[in-house]
Amino acid sequence: MNTRTVKFKIRLGLFVAVGLALFVIAIFLIGKQKNLFNPVFKLSTTFNNVSGLQVGCKIRFSGINVGTVDNIAIINDSTVRVDMLIKKDVQQFIKKDCEAGIGSEGIIGDRVLVITQGSSAMPMTQDGQQITSREPVETDAIMAGLKVTADNTAIISAQLAKMLTKINRCNGTFWKLIQDSTMAQNISQTIVSLKRTSNELDENMLAIRDNFFLKGFFKKKEAAAEKLKNDADKNKVEEQKENDKDSK
Repeated sequence: MNTRTVKFKIRLGLFVAVGLALFVIAIFLIGKQKNLFNPVFKLSTTFNNVSGLQVGCKIRFSGINVGTVDNIAIINDSTVRVDMLIKKDVQQFIKKDCEAGIGSEGIIGDRVLVITQGSSAMPMTQDGQQITSREPVETDAIMAGLKVTADNTAIISAQLAKMLTKINRCNGTFWKLIQDSTMAQNISQTIVSLKRTSNELDENMLAIRDNFFLKGFFKKKEAAAEKLKNDADKNKVEEQKENDKDSK
């Protein structure tokens, strides 16, 4: 009877010791996640949609886990408040113009609250202060946009295919026109002829100006242009004199 009692006491003691160890480990893990063993300060922000963010999700600043989401509460039909617990030693780096946004760990990972870096000239945030936020982009909205882009691409591809089919059905005339070396040579010769004609026209105009019967006409035009230039110069001189008088 005594032997059984001793064995029973030993088993009971082991059971209690293991239970206490598991309890301490659980408290340690929960406390570490909730920052119960580190000095913290509180911040809050508001969103129209928290996009799956939950209490206990991580808070990141500059890519480092600095706190956890403490509470999420619906304020009204269009506003959700998120309370944060952040380590005290990073408070000096979180400025008043910092913004909170909702991201994810990887493509399909858990949600995280991300605090952006602010301006170094701004003062740091205080305990209990509310910071501004950036609304998250829903995955459904991204997928809907990609679907619209894919549909438009398919329509454009179909239209291009129809256009190329019509071009090929015209006995390849379009492609022959592009690839025909004779046509390209004729176009080049036409351009050269246009340049030569333009040069000859300039030479003819010079010859006309040197013609004895037309010299008077061109001299009159040159005299009129010279007179206009002289009148403009005189007007400038008079305006300058008037400005000098006014300044005196």
